[in-house]
Amino acid sequence: MRFPTISALRALDAVARLGSVTAAAQQLSLTRSAISHQIISLEQSLGFALTERVGRGIGLTHQGQCYAREVRRILADIQDAGRLFDGPAVSGKLRISCNPGFTSFWLCNHINSFQRQYPEVRLHVVNPRSWDDTSDPEADLFITYGIGDWPGLLVEPIFTLHFSPVCSPRLVNAIGGLKTPQDLAGLPLIHMNDTSDWRAWLAAAGVDQVDADSGITFSDAHCAQSACIAAQGVAIGDSLLSGNALARGLLVRPFNIAISARRGYFLAIDPAKAERPAVRAFSTWLKYQLQNTTQGITDSLLIKP
Repeated sequence: MRFPTISALRALDAVARLGSVTAAAQQLSLTRSAISHQIISLEQSLGFALTERVGRGIGLTHQGQCYAREVRRILADIQDAGRLFDGPAVSGKLRISCNPGFTSFWLCNHINSFQRQYPEVRLHVVNPRSWDDTSDPEADLFITYGIGDWPGLLVEPIFTLHFSPVCSPRLVNAIGGLKTPQDLAGLPLIHMNDTSDWRAWLAAAGVDQVDADSGITFSDAHCAQSACIAAQGVAIGDSLLSGNALARGLLVRPFNIAISARRGYFLAIDPAKAERPAVRAFSTWLKYQLQNTTQGITDSLLIKP
């Protein structure tokens, strides 16, 4: 296998992130033909197909999706390496209060990237008493969940969620498939804290024969998703917490109906602490890393020609 060029890797990453050869060409200041040539060159270097025809468009193969995710991580690491020598050293203790779901499903998978970039910062990650609690006086910043209403803090949205049902492929196979939302009737529903997400989705889908209050309620997102992966029922998943499980095939989306969540994830900081070097460094890293690890999270990746 020939070693792939950085330009070819950047072309694949841009196509995967933007979902369009045309958009990738515009971002990289290249022609569509040049992008296509880079992808073909990359396939020849790797020895396997990255793309396939899907209807009138082009989709990434399963190997292509997996490879694109690794390419994105590697390109981010290369950029991180450059930032190690960018500006004065950042050091000291940084206490981060982070929503448990965000901690388990995203931060724990990426936090070492920040530590490599800022090795002199001593990180302390704590979970709040509730998913929207910002009362910890020792915290330097909060990654919290809600509608963005935290008076006295500098608040910035960092991730907007979209909800849709998710379940284990084992469950789908065991019942012979889920063809319409009405087929949810009689299946155990899995809830997180309350039944509001299921109520909102069922209403949007026009389903009135499914009892939104039935099923099992968990107080922890990790437990709810673990039960879902174990084929114990159908849960409402979102584009952040369920993304990795969907990409790995542990979960599937049986329906194409998704709704925008009323709540989302926010970065909230005490104005008195906002200019601390470690706080500014983490805030910048968080937004950059989220942008580069969550774009294109979906159960299938369709690329427009």
